[in-house]
Amino acid sequence: MIKKNLDNVLLNIASSCQKADRDIQEVNLIAVSKTKPISMLMDAYEHGCREFGENKVQELVEKYDTMPKDIKWHMIGHLQRNKVKYIIDKVALIHSVDSLKLAEEISKEAVRKQVKISILIEVNIAGEDTKFGINPMETENLVRSIAILPNIYIKGLMTIAPYVENPEENRQYFARLRQLSVDINRKNIDNVSMDVLSMGMTGDYLVAIEEGATYVRVGTGIFGERQYPV
Repeated sequence: MIKKNLDNVLLNIASSCQKADRDIQEVNLIAVSKTKPISMLMDAYEHGCREFGENKVQELVEKYDTMPKDIKWHMIGHLQRNKVKYIIDKVALIHSVDSLKLAEEISKEAVRKQVKISILIEVNIAGEDTKFGINPMETENLVRSIAILPNIYIKGLMTIAPYVENPEENRQYFARLRQLSVDINRKNIDNVSMDVLSMGMTGDYLVAIEEGATYVRVGTGIFGERQYPV
């Protein structure tokens, strides 16, 4: 099942890249593996997946310790400051930085562990009360404040778009995030690049690619629906 699903997702990515006249090499697939057992992750790994995304620190750490070491792990869920120390030397990218206090903790732990850490700024582009992320209007100021911290590098922006039945409804949000990244990039802030746009999930990643996503986060489309206890 996973191989078939993966093949389907990769075909869809290629199709969207062609539609948007983009190089497929610009788009990276993150297999969102939250709640999934190691056996399913290994199935995806054996069929080519090397980038996995987790929402919870404990789950990421457990899988990191068990899985092959050539995997790039992405922290895509809300990150509490007191848990930064557990993942600081294990993740390739933290997608969910939305406050200076969190960034300061990441910087402090990165210095302590003598690592350099790449992050994305999470933007609540749709202004949903239930979502984490900084207000778009405040994003540049946050970027400037984080950019001076040691051992931390801002690589771009991330957003979680609203849940919608019709993915076209989220096109406006993806376009807004892309424009925000362009605007910030034009400021030429030291220690900041806007090369990464992490946006789009199983329901809307094709539209996200058309609007410039460089990372898409696909869980259900690869692993199937999450199984909840009865």
